[in-house]
Amino acid sequence: MTTKALPAPPPRALLWFVLAITVARLLAAALIPLTEDEAYYRLWAQSPQFGYFDHPPMIAWWIHAGVALVGDNALGVRLIPALSAAVTTFVVFDLARTLGAAERAALRAAVWFNATLIIGWGGILAVPDAADAPFWALTLWCLSRIGGDGGWRWWLAAGAAAGLATISKYSALFLAPGVLLWLAIIPGGLRWLRTPWPWLAGLIAAAIFSTNVAWNAGHGWVSFTKQFGRAAPGRLAPQYVVELIIGQALLLNPIIAGFAGRAFATRWRDRAPGDADLRLPIATSLPFIAYLLLHSLHDRVQAHWPVPLYPALALCAAVAADRLKPGGWAERLRAIAAPLGLGLSAIALVYCALPAAPWKVKGDPAGELRGWPAFDAAVEQARAAHGAAWVGTISYGTAAQIAANPAVKAPVAELIERARYPAGDRSWTADLTKPGLVIDLNRRLKPSTLAACFGSATPIGELVRGDLAAGGARYALVLVSAPRGPVLKTGCDGETRK
Repeated sequence: MTTKALPAPPPRALLWFVLAITVARLLAAALIPLTEDEAYYRLWAQSPQFGYFDHPPMIAWWIHAGVALVGDNALGVRLIPALSAAVTTFVVFDLARTLGAAERAALRAAVWFNATLIIGWGGILAVPDAADAPFWALTLWCLSRIGGDGGWRWWLAAGAAAGLATISKYSALFLAPGVLLWLAIIPGGLRWLRTPWPWLAGLIAAAIFSTNVAWNAGHGWVSFTKQFGRAAPGRLAPQYVVELIIGQALLLNPIIAGFAGRAFATRWRDRAPGDADLRLPIATSLPFIAYLLLHSLHDRVQAHWPVPLYPALALCAAVAADRLKPGGWAERLRAIAAPLGLGLSAIALVYCALPAAPWKVKGDPAGELRGWPAFDAAVEQARAAHGAAWVGTISYGTAAQIAANPAVKAPVAELIERARYPAGDRSWTADLTKPGLVIDLNRRLKPSTLAACFGSATPIGELVRGDLAAGGARYALVLVSAPRGPVLKTGCDGETRK
């Protein structure tokens, strides 16, 4: 354990790096259209609560604050997540220094955190992982300082940081077994359990998390059921293990992933004299890694789930890469890791900011981002032309994207999973006693589904979003009226989203 108390001042080079990459992120955040999930979380932010259908509330609070500061636009939605990536960079640097890394290795860790592809490109995204990762890293930063003067204060700070991580995303609950594992493997670590401080830290974390528990108790345990239900084992499907390992190696940055794997393999319990102590980042990562591997035995692990581990993985990789034979192939790989990750991320951000794909190809990876302003204007024109008082969809993503455009003057209501929408959401103001225009992807929207909920469901054509030759999409239009019951309250059952 360290006796370091004060944060290490970051070198000027790191300050300039963080300033440059943050400016670039904010510019990209303003220019790149919102993803469907971001647009959906934007709806949450209009009614701040202690929980929502899918996740704990932190990302909604961040969006609410960003929108209040710079307006209801893409930059407002992404402002706090983009800035949090800068803060996390400094946390990674100082954590590495506190654990005994040389300044060059700590600087590399900070840069490599940003050179991971999922942070380099996805660091602008307003998603729950954007809040979980900095609080997870901050927890480790506090724990790294408990051996110094006032160690009890750092325990309490770690409890607060861990609690904030848990109300960012439930994956942060894996921090608790990780901390116990760390205490078990460091000399004298278990003696801390005979003091009140770890227990008080746990109580602080639990108190913060209890706000979301109380919300769930009052809402039928909806987000607990949705998220913890994923852990239930299903039919063995080991192909997802391979997908997880290969996918994360690519998203972490293949070179950084290689060095991180080396750190986990060789520095689990011991370290060379004068080397950084990686037991804290490794031990606190292992329980979540174990869960992800177990989950991948029966179901797909989504690409963004491991993101809270990325600060620790980048740190471990940078330390493992610090002592290499001069002129060897590993040293050459180390030299290109940051340019590779940052360069590819910059290309991806520029590509996503383009209003249209530069070539006509099916399966445009940014296709879901393109064409929304013109499409939303066409939706509003069709609504007005057919005298519809509201717009409906059968998917939360389509509803969120349409609702994010002020050109659509009527309430927008997703008609299937109404539990997704808090009481303050504008969708509840839709007057279903009047005709409505329901729109969604052709493959999802079937008039027979709507006929179960409305006395009249008449197809009236389709709209196209984007360029069909470059990955655009067709949307069906159905005019509905005469609801069969309180559709906004109960939702509309039927076959829909495949």
